[in-house]
Amino acid sequence: MQGKFYGIGIGPGDPELITLKGLKAIQKADVIAFPAGRGGKQGMAEAIAAQFLRPDQIKLPLELPFVQDQLTLRAAWQTAVLNIAQHLRQGQNVAFIAEGDVSFYSTQTYLMWGLKASYPDIDIEIIPGISSPMASAAAIGIPLTIWSDKLAVLPALHQIADLETALDWAEVVVLMKVSSVYPQVWQLLRSRGLLPHSHAIAWATMPQQKIWSNLTQFPDLELPYFSLLIVSLSTSVV
Repeated sequence: MQGKFYGIGIGPGDPELITLKGLKAIQKADVIAFPAGRGGKQGMAEAIAAQFLRPDQIKLPLELPFVQDQLTLRAAWQTAVLNIAQHLRQGQNVAFIAEGDVSFYSTQTYLMWGLKASYPDIDIEIIPGISSPMASAAAIGIPLTIWSDKLAVLPALHQIADLETALDWAEVVVLMKVSSVYPQVWQLLRSRGLLPHSHAIAWATMPQQKIWSNLTQFPDLELPYFSLLIVSLSTSVV
């Protein structure tokens, strides 16, 4: 018998936002895999799910570096796939947990592709989770989109021109992992008169969550990695 692979999104940070289906899959898995934390510290996904893990479950931290170099990333993904497959071949069910939703800018996608390519007979189930834009809008107290709003989501922003293009056609723009480019983004939003319509949030749904609305007075925010920014031009939002 061969084990089953579960890719499980466990939400933005609050453990109570793990779905019931995700929680059941986590609790019945033999092996819990997750991105390893930096510097020997507990990673975010492991921390979110920690209270639900059994002492007898095998914990499998995977070294998945936060770099842009494709060769380094592919080598890390392949190593992770081999580690997961070893347990699956032994008949153990493996649950890979990741913050947010596992189909939304998630490392899980690359693991799933690697498993399918190397071990096409492995049974895979993907369980969605609550993604950070939805959780952040709820925490801020605004709708993410309404009626005919067009939504643009930009990942880690490297070209300010991409933001300018998005602002030209979308009523709502979400900037993921905005911390590294926040000063440039702030200047662009000021030039367009959009700061009163902008919100920044760090650590959404977690105890240390912090929200800044109307960014006019916040040109120098030092945001953590887990932060995003929402620009909302919806005419029906007060």
